[in-house]
Amino acid sequence: MNRYISLKGKIRAVGVTDTGRVREHNEDAIAWDPEIGLFVLADGMGGYNAGEVASGIAVKTIMNLVREAFAVQDLSGTDKASGLSRPAIILRDAISRANKIIHQTSKTQEQCEGMGTTVVAGLLHDNRVIIAHVGDSRMYRLRADRFEQVTMDHSLLQELVDRGFYTPEEAQRVTNKNYVTRALGVEPTVDVEITEQPVHKGDFLVLCSDGLTDMVEDEDIHLTISTFSANLDTVAKQLVQLANDNGGRDNISVMLTQVTEPFPARKGILDRILGWFG
Repeated sequence: MNRYISLKGKIRAVGVTDTGRVREHNEDAIAWDPEIGLFVLADGMGGYNAGEVASGIAVKTIMNLVREAFAVQDLSGTDKASGLSRPAIILRDAISRANKIIHQTSKTQEQCEGMGTTVVAGLLHDNRVIIAHVGDSRMYRLRADRFEQVTMDHSLLQELVDRGFYTPEEAQRVTNKNYVTRALGVEPTVDVEITEQPVHKGDFLVLCSDGLTDMVEDEDIHLTISTFSANLDTVAKQLVQLANDNGGRDNISVMLTQVTEPFPARKGILDRILGWFG
């Protein structure tokens, strides 16, 4: 049975979340488990404190379900129908379950009516990263000196870019960019966008809420990582400081991880024997 391999000593990771300069409380939530290589960030929305309820449910549910599945399930193989690896299916199903819980809570708890949350998650397994997201919280990757966004926002603005109404450069300067077209908790089911990509030694992965990307341009995020890359804690704090210096109009959350060593999956005896004849 192919179980997870501990990623301790193979990655560096840090996360920070900040209320910002304008909001009264923080509706973002973050969590990570470097043992299994799971990172989850959610940006809640809703009246009163409902946004932080939604983001809290999302992060806690996803973390718990993935941990439980990794402890007992065989992680080898690929689902023929979807083409996804077993860990990717585990992550997708955990997010779908979180959506159901948030939606049910919003329908049964009056103070939580209308709440929802975006989510972006990264799961490192077998020298790959599984990327799952709903909404406009993002993941970026810095490889060598190339910095790029690896998720596409589920937002009205992104749809307008896709249809040619704005260039990506013009979209960065649009003031009202927060209308999301997909979020957890809004409907009984949700379409989770999920992809798998190889990761290389030295890669940086950045998960962030729009409280960072609305305040800090991609080029400045890139420069900050490159400048302070020896200390991820400093990178995260500098990014939050930049967002606050530029207005801090929303809660700011950022998570960073760097791959320091390869992490191939542990293979069972049958896999190893077949490998000798491959």
